[in-house]
Amino acid sequence: MNFYAVIIGTEILNGRRNDKHFAFLQAELQKYGHELFASFVIKDDKELMRRTYRTIKEDSNAVMFSFGGIGSTPDDLTREIAAEIFRDSKVVTNEQFRRDIIAKFGDEAYPHRIHMADLPPNAALLKNPINNMSGFSLDEKYFFVPGFPSMAHPILQEAIQKHFSDMKKSYRYTLKAKTSENTLISVMQKVPAHIELSSLPIFIDNKPNVELSLSGENKEDVLHYFKLFEEALNEQNIPYVLM
Repeated sequence: MNFYAVIIGTEILNGRRNDKHFAFLQAELQKYGHELFASFVIKDDKELMRRTYRTIKEDSNAVMFSFGGIGSTPDDLTREIAAEIFRDSKVVTNEQFRRDIIAKFGDEAYPHRIHMADLPPNAALLKNPINNMSGFSLDEKYFFVPGFPSMAHPILQEAIQKHFSDMKKSYRYTLKAKTSENTLISVMQKVPAHIELSSLPIFIDNKPNVELSLSGENKEDVLHYFKLFEEALNEQNIPYVLM
């Protein structure tokens, strides 16, 4: 699965609010051995939202968590655009959500709040424990929640636990060497695509160092390629430490 975050909020990009969703989602996925594939922070802009959702939809392995834009004000665009992109449809009234809105707000549900119940066809409601104004999901792979962290985070905690809690075990080996990345590129080229390679250049006392890390699901496989780096460093008498 490729996990995407879409954080919608002009107020984040112009500095009026600080984003709290990325760190939360990253940590929540890590509980179950997952990591984010990509993250977008975008304006409340119709065409930009369309392009972002289309990009994610084109990935058959995508799981998306979309934050914001599902309220009742004119800048809340998510419901209609989600219906267009993921359902090729207009929104329809979700009767359960409509009843929830009326139960909470009574006459004040009209004329605006009631439209929060206009969702893409066949949307499943996501329980909001704060005020019962639900998020929603499509096909158990696209999840839409409010922009408020106090509401969005408990909704997604439950959704992630329900749908993606099968623990994926991975193994990581890391070293730090007193050399530049260039010294190890020939070894890096031997690492197959299914093993994650991370090479971070670091300058210590104005001298090049590199932190190198390999990660994958097969412990013996990862360790085999990691040993190639140790061998190369030993052959060249380059100091390194395991981390």
